[in-house]
Amino acid sequence: MENLVESNNLADNELIKNSELIVLGLDKLNSKFSGKKILITGAAGFLGTQFIYYFYYLNKNNILDDPIEVYAWDNFIRGYPDWVKKFNNINGFHIEKKDIINDSNFPEVNFIIHAASIASPIFYRKYPIETIFSNITGLKNILDYSVNNRIVESILFFSTSEIYGDPDNKNIPTKETYRGNVSCTGPRACYDESKRLGETICVNYSKQFDVPVKIARPFNNYGPALKITDRRVIPDFFRNIINNENIVLLSDGKATRTFCYISDAIEGYLRILLSNFNGESFNIGNESPEISMLELARLSIKISKKPLKVVYNKSSDKEYLSDNPQRRCPNIDKAKTLLNYKTKINLEDGLIRTYEYYLRNNKTKEL
Repeated sequence: MENLVESNNLADNELIKNSELIVLGLDKLNSKFSGKKILITGAAGFLGTQFIYYFYYLNKNNILDDPIEVYAWDNFIRGYPDWVKKFNNINGFHIEKKDIINDSNFPEVNFIIHAASIASPIFYRKYPIETIFSNITGLKNILDYSVNNRIVESILFFSTSEIYGDPDNKNIPTKETYRGNVSCTGPRACYDESKRLGETICVNYSKQFDVPVKIARPFNNYGPALKITDRRVIPDFFRNIINNENIVLLSDGKATRTFCYISDAIEGYLRILLSNFNGESFNIGNESPEISMLELARLSIKISKKPLKVVYNKSSDKEYLSDNPQRRCPNIDKAKTLLNYKTKINLEDGLIRTYEYYLRNNKTKEL
């Protein structure tokens, strides 16, 4: 098996380091994957890429009694990551161009991670129909497969924190029991509403057909493998900085978010996948610090040590701020209590790791 760490590819090194953190965090839970077959949809995406490297790390370092086999599916609508060619030559990894909406010819697998959905607002608005049906038709294809193939031990569906809409202050930090308030026709509805319906589908397949599906609600993940061209806030800020440009805020900068570093997030998702909480939803993210976009911009500049500043502008997209929540912060008591989940990487450390990654990996192009 090729040793990616020794390939002199610094992007690989960062993802391997994160994989080590995930393995250490999961500890004995890693063994549940021994000898198993795993399907990852949306494998070319931000989360999918880190999942790929985590499973590679398990095999490469002989952490399991028996190696695992990974099927990585993606329609590559946003291009082919550099790792695809390398993993095509690694035993136990099968990289295939597949559209989960139209292709239900699944391999025989034990675990399914359904991460095939665009999460960047700029891009899911560019591909609204593909976004909707990946979360609905693609999900249904997976669940139907599980109904007819009881070899499937667990399925993880990626929902989103955006199903909560724009909670009032009394519902922040936001618990899983908060029902949310989301526009069904707004510019973000293709993503938000399809995720909400996806959760409903999962819960009912679990109840009616005893399908072992679980639901993750991510809160603002970031880190290596998130494209610098992704158009979410952290890569946007670092793209400005790397180009020696002032950070441009297209809002008043008062909206707040908490951010969760990729290794902490993936550990949380794997804890959900390996649990017995079928039909349940879990918030995965950081409870603090809840930081404004202006404060985040200033912190990003501080990390870079460049003499830049924050400037304000107005987006040419009239719907840029439509239905954009003012605050987003999770209550993760459920994950802490039932999954023994806790985050480890603080925001400044995570931003430093991400900035260093972008310094070496900033030539990504979008299709």
